[in-house]
Amino acid sequence: MPILIAQPTRIEAAGNKPKLIDEYVGRVNSKTAGVSVAHMRSPGGWVEPGQTPEFDEFTVVLKGSLRVEHAGGFLDVSAGQAVITHGGEWVRYSTPGETGAEYIAVCLPAFSPDTVHRD
Repeated sequence: MPILIAQPTRIEAAGNKPKLIDEYVGRVNSKTAGVSVAHMRSPGGWVEPGQTPEFDEFTVVLKGSLRVEHAGGFLDVSAGQAVITHGGEWVRYSTPGETGAEYIAVCLPAFSPDTVHRD
């Protein structure tokens, strides 16, 4: 039977500035361990600690630009683009531009504070 997700749950974000994370599917809102889907809104100048997660993350940028630092440098991902990061690899997300970014993040398996392994 299909399950309606009537509304997301607001999740506390890591980083130097307030960032909005609304989880639609995942360990908190739908009790789903296999995948998480969240709508993110990061202000300009936001940066979070680096991480070496145990999950893959698929990110689609809707507005603005998201920077993804990795061991070999960084990628700037603009509206209309996507990026895939792989579990076991170090990454750090930020929105250095003035406008910040709005994006959808899908994690396989679902995001968990226990498996993100922040610096």
